[in-house]
Amino acid sequence: MRIAVQEEEFDLGAEANAFAAGDDANGAIVTFTGVVRDLASGDLDVMEIEHYPGMTERALTKIAEEARQRWSLGDVLVIHRHGRLAPGDRIMMVATAAPHRKDAFEAAEYLMDYLKSRAPFWKKEITSGGAEWVAAKDEDEDALTRW
Repeated sequence: MRIAVQEEEFDLGAEANAFAAGDDANGAIVTFTGVVRDLASGDLDVMEIEHYPGMTERALTKIAEEARQRWSLGDVLVIHRHGRLAPGDRIMMVATAAPHRKDAFEAAEYLMDYLKSRAPFWKKEITSGGAEWVAAKDEDEDALTRW
């Protein structure tokens, strides 16, 4: 299991290949990559993502361990970036490996729902008109309640 909270870009292909290498007991590997999307108005300059070092890693490790136990996963990878990100930049990656695809897919979706709604990150959208903190959305919280 690897949890990384980092400012620097990550190489999606290299991370996926490294994650998939070496464990013949896993018959399914699921990856998801989140990308900073522009606002509907098309005027997002950057998104600033803040976190508390140490606290964030502990929270992500805890939820990844819960996912491993709940879905009998062979491995988990969570990468989440912080700092200033522009539209189109990769913001996060989740990868799960399991003997069977159902566990890998469900665990990945669970982790993504957690990252979207409860992970200790704070996001601010900066446009030419100013800056605004991103509020939690009801649909993100609703997605997590199904688990």
